[in-house]
Amino acid sequence: MSFVSPPRHEPTTGQDSGSDGLNRTEGNRDNREKENSLFPLLPSVLFGCPSKTVDRHLRVLRKYWNICRVSLIERLTYRADFFLATILRFLPMLTTILLWQAVYAGANATSGQQQLSGFTFDEMVAYLLLVHISRMFSSMPGLAAGIARDVREGTLKKYLIQPIDMIGYLVSYRAAHKMAYIATSALPYGFLFLLCWPYFANISLTTPQVVAYVISLLLGFLIGFFFEASIGMVGFWFLEVTSLLYIVNTLNFFVSGQMFPVDLLPHPWDIILKSLPFQYMAYFPAAILLGKVKGAQLIYGLLGEAAWALGFIVLSRWLYRLGLRRYSAYGG
Repeated sequence: MSFVSPPRHEPTTGQDSGSDGLNRTEGNRDNREKENSLFPLLPSVLFGCPSKTVDRHLRVLRKYWNICRVSLIERLTYRADFFLATILRFLPMLTTILLWQAVYAGANATSGQQQLSGFTFDEMVAYLLLVHISRMFSSMPGLAAGIARDVREGTLKKYLIQPIDMIGYLVSYRAAHKMAYIATSALPYGFLFLLCWPYFANISLTTPQVVAYVISLLLGFLIGFFFEASIGMVGFWFLEVTSLLYIVNTLNFFVSGQMFPVDLLPHPWDIILKSLPFQYMAYFPAAILLGKVKGAQLIYGLLGEAAWALGFIVLSRWLYRLGLRRYSAYGG
């Protein structure tokens, strides 16, 4: 007698195996497509450096953007303070307008002059109003004193024991401060310019002129920040820099054109002041919008402003690294 063993029923895994194989095939195809893709090569092609290097820089930028975002939220908490301070800044402007009105009236009565160094009375008032916008970007109150105080009191070490660059942090913080100030002061400044619109009636604007004006404001922010940072780095070598800051700020108020256009100064002082970086903090942006700087002079002025901004960036970095070599902090 022979026994026939029943047929064995193997588990039908052909469909699952085929599905797994299909998934593996598609996964391998996707991997190959990713490997053959040009996306990983884009950073090398566009920026001339490996993709890992670009990713590292993007992470750094993301870190300081988060600092800027948090600082912006913090500054907007005190928006009422910004609003009130902006309104109080308008009071000296009223006395300035009355002063220049008397000056032009006297010049017209004595010599019949309607212009002073190419500026009419309307253009002078418009210039003084635009200087407020220039200083809105370039002024850095307390920056140099804060850096010197961190060096003197030893709180600078918080930047040394954390993966945060001091200058990068301060740039992000000041950028947030400026954005908060511009946002909260837009309404009172808009109301002021609306009231003073007759002084701008004879000014014709073009698109390149407005673009150049915006570029000069942004470069003015860089010059103002890194100039103040460079002054603050002096705290590595001097214990007290308050007197130095007072002298620098007083001179800056005069030579940058905040009181009056540098064109009013006699020759060669006007040429000397226009060759210095201080004019880009107040005079130059306002002169662009008024049409006092045109053509090749405008291009050369923007290139000079960019060169000064780059020079102060390098100077502040060099002073910071040089100062850290002799810096020491003790205690908590």
